[in-house]
Amino acid sequence: MIKKKTIIAAIATSALSLLAAAPPAVSQDVKSVELPGDQAYPESISAASDGTIYVSSLASGGIFRIAPGSAKGEVWIKPGAFDSRSTLGVLVDEATKTLWVCSNDMSGMGVPGPGTVTGSYVKGFDLATGEGKFSAKLPGEHTLCNDMAIGPDGSLFVTNSLAPQILRLKPGSKELEVWLDDPQFEPPKGQPGVDGLAFGGDGNLYVNTFAKGDFFRVDVSNGTAGKVTKLKTSRPLSFPDALRPVSGQTFIMAEGGGTLDRVTVSGDEATFETVKGGLSGPTAVVLVGSTAWVAEGQLPHLFEAAKNGPPKLPFHVQSAQWTK
Repeated sequence: MIKKKTIIAAIATSALSLLAAAPPAVSQDVKSVELPGDQAYPESISAASDGTIYVSSLASGGIFRIAPGSAKGEVWIKPGAFDSRSTLGVLVDEATKTLWVCSNDMSGMGVPGPGTVTGSYVKGFDLATGEGKFSAKLPGEHTLCNDMAIGPDGSLFVTNSLAPQILRLKPGSKELEVWLDDPQFEPPKGQPGVDGLAFGGDGNLYVNTFAKGDFFRVDVSNGTAGKVTKLKTSRPLSFPDALRPVSGQTFIMAEGGGTLDRVTVSGDEATFETVKGGLSGPTAVVLVGSTAWVAEGQLPHLFEAAKNGPPKLPFHVQSAQWTK
């Protein structure tokens, strides 16, 4: 039985955040971006190659859009659109002109969100119009669609944080399949497991686990999962979350403990360097040119308002300088 408090703690720092490949036009004068509403609670973030940023919302649902250089975001996909609920992972897929979104029913955790559809889904929205065009339910009884990555062949890989699973949606497929189910990903009782994931320059998939604070490499050959290796980390990790590729074996990662990290993998070891600390409940990160944009979710104020009080308004996406 999944314990409500442990899942709340997971979602409070979980995310999902994503990488843009081409340097866009971003104003260097913009240090932070405001998100509208007192229920924004951003959970994940992604960006297109032109610098447009997309942000999900765990409480209100829907998707915010931030124009390049703007200091304020706007509601782009309305809450509840295309039978979506609370929105978590969000990922720009320019090859298919799709914005992938993780939609989850969080009502059992005290967050009703929009709509009434139960379960966890991967939703696909048209990147130009925002119209819904694809929907697939995660298989199984214990599901939480959390983070996503696109493989070399265009397949969409999805972490199920309530099971030791990574799912895959092949190009043209209508259903998600279990791509990898590994006992090393098994979460502690009542706590979440696999979270952030990203492909490295070596073609292998790198994955972290939220509760245990572990970091893994999944060997990939012709699209098939092979050996899963737990890597030695340079320091203990504090709720590792969103993981995105930069180049080669370098990644960018958000830790729920309050830091933005540079991750460098060499052999079976991973080095973690703090790029920016003191962040308030960071839930996701996306790299846009030389700027890292970090969503400060403030989710403890949503789930444990009596203990933590109201959130600091307005909600923000903060910037941090990224150097190669």
